Amino acid sequence: MMLEVQSNHPERFQFKVRADHRGSAPEVKMSQIQPAVEQQSGVPLTTLSEDEEMFRASVRQFAEGELRPRVEEMDEHGKFDPKLIQQCFDLGLMGIETPEEFGGAGASFFTAILAVEELSRVDASVGVFVDVQNTLVNNALIRWGDAEQKSKYLPQLASEYVGAYALSEAGSGSDAFAMQMRAVDQGDHYLINGQKLWITNGNEAEIFVLFANANPEAGYRGITAFIVEKRFDGFSVGKKENKLGIRASSTTELILEDCRVPKENVLGEVGKGYKVSIETLNEGRIGIGAQMIGIARGALDAALAYTGERQQFGKPINQFQGVQFQLAEMATQLEAARLMVYNAARMKDLGMNFVKEAAMAKLYSSRAAEKISSLAVELYGGYGFVKDYPVEKFWRDSKIGAIYEGTSNMQLQTIAKLLIGK
Repeated sequence: MMLEVQSNHPERFQFKVRADHRGSAPEVKMSQIQPAVEQQSGVPLTTLSEDEEMFRASVRQFAEGELRPRVEEMDEHGKFDPKLIQQCFDLGLMGIETPEEFGGAGASFFTAILAVEELSRVDASVGVFVDVQNTLVNNALIRWGDAEQKSKYLPQLASEYVGAYALSEAGSGSDAFAMQMRAVDQGDHYLINGQKLWITNGNEAEIFVLFANANPEAGYRGITAFIVEKRFDGFSVGKKENKLGIRASSTTELILEDCRVPKENVLGEVGKGYKVSIETLNEGRIGIGAQMIGIARGALDAALAYTGERQQFGKPINQFQGVQFQLAEMATQLEAARLMVYNAARMKDLGMNFVKEAAMAKLYSSRAAEKISSLAVELYGGYGFVKDYPVEKFWRDSKIGAIYEGTSNMQLQTIAKLLIGK
């Protein structure tokens, strides 16, 4: 089967699974996919609606057919294949929640989570590429953008432009409100000066949701969100980091030197950027959880296959009870993580308060991914320690889950505050 783009309008992309000589498959329109919790009652969290199953199968087919052959080379060179970027747009993966009127699929948040999980099962670099676009950049614009901003930027982000989310700085990581980037009111525009670090999609992005303090005397209440285009005067992309994992995903610094940003590009209200950042990241953490369960699934799948093939003492090593127990532990941890991620995503779609559940999902799934991928390396033995086999990459990719979009300690702090009411 092949994936092709179906569109009644040039700006609107939809998934379709097209039959080839090996079989047939029905059409999948993401705009028809609604949260399964609205369609089904009293079913397990991991039970998907028919449309969700079809969508997941479509993404998996793309990941196996187009992404997997490129993984090793992209990881080795630390660079995203440009052809994959265009394919992600053509397949509608870059505007999953974006309303159809703006060229997106108009699907659910949970649908985006399914996409991130399936992509990360093959390569977490592509998983986070799609994740940042959907759960951070698009969501920020959908929720906080005015009518003109939505009409201008959402169609671009759904069809051709990669987005990035620029919050972190050298001195403001977990303490995000300590940012030193400044925005000075110049009448009809702001002049922004400063540097950002650790910006995912920094090399590929054309549109940035960026945070700067427009009133330092007011402390965090001066922080303001801006929509910044790469083409703006005074904006440049700096160093690309040479990372342990998710190497194909670009992580860069941004340099703004008297960068002129029109006042109409303020996202939300002046001085309310702290609210934009906090509430957007609450959603983004579920996306990172999906990335982590994707990594864990990839590692477990590899371990199951290898232990069924590897022969020692005259039989496959998965026939030894010690190995069986390790595989069982891995599968149990993955299932628990998946339940937490899916639950948080379903809660978000239903409009429920999901902050605690999102923090728990990110915390647990990142720990599970690291543990499961580490055990997979051990089950491979010496082969697990070399790059000829896939599990060492899963382990390298898993480590970032405890760091970005809020460290594990910050998730614990959030959970504790919500538990004790302080």
